[in-house]
Amino acid sequence: MLRFEIQQILLAIATFLFCNMASASEDIADKYPESMLYNKPVEVIPNVWSAIGATAPPDYDNTGHNNNLSFIVTGDGVVVINGGAAYKLAKALHNEIVKITNQPVKLVINENGQGHAMLGNSYWAEQGVPILAHIDAANEFKDRGYMLLENMRRYNLEKAEGTFVTAPTETFEQRRVINMGKFRIEVLHLGPAHGPGDTQVWLPDEELVIAGDIAFHERMLPLFEDTIAKDWIETWDAGFEALDATYVIPGHGHPTNMDQVRRYTRDYLVYLRAQIGEHIDNGGDLAEAYYIDQTAFEGLDTYEELATKNAGRVYEQMEWE
Repeated sequence: MLRFEIQQILLAIATFLFCNMASASEDIADKYPESMLYNKPVEVIPNVWSAIGATAPPDYDNTGHNNNLSFIVTGDGVVVINGGAAYKLAKALHNEIVKITNQPVKLVINENGQGHAMLGNSYWAEQGVPILAHIDAANEFKDRGYMLLENMRRYNLEKAEGTFVTAPTETFEQRRVINMGKFRIEVLHLGPAHGPGDTQVWLPDEELVIAGDIAFHERMLPLFEDTIAKDWIETWDAGFEALDATYVIPGHGHPTNMDQVRRYTRDYLVYLRAQIGEHIDNGGDLAEAYYIDQTAFEGLDTYEELATKNAGRVYEQMEWE
């Protein structure tokens, strides 16, 4: 009974927090001008914090902070989730952490092999902090790290200073359990989703998942060349949904719940495959596929940039299924 009452209190706190956060908008250039961070970190539930990134593409104004940079204050050290897009951005996050706690950062977890998850490893490595990533994410970054660095330098200009390619110091394949302070932290790779080595950080006692890019909220997800929509849906149904999380910190967008991220991630992928499947059945070609009806999702940020690209990717995947 006590555990149920505590969960209800935490749910009420989180609901209040989520409802009172400003709506995401890719039109807001920077919501925390005194810091390299796009947003000041907020406490999602007790001792779990997240600096919510912009829902726009990475650019100079948001310093590449267009994903969520989270951290857990365990009582025996801090665990950071995501290295950040640049050395200075990671340092800015650390500056906020030391305002909140005098506990040292003991681990950084990269949620995937993308630049905004790993380029900030350069700062954390200089602090002597171990860095953990899935083996596939580490290999992705090994292959593409210097290209990602050059891309970041082009938009971040002097804000990129100090950043260098730094690989994770540790890797895992399916699951790594970390018991630190008051927290049991399960670092998971549930299967193929948005990109190689997608990683989820699950706090079973708190029923909270720091989802990484398996889950999107408030902005349209992008499908990369190696993103297979069918596999993403299967990973969601077989693994992510089974967590039955009460709280979700998605890879992009404000903290929310499973219903919301399901709507904007899994359900979008299912819808897109259904629309493309019908288009193929009717003899439609790739040129026409770009313009299938996606207006049900046009309220999402990055819709204009991504909707047609996503449709083309799914057509190419489904054409020979």
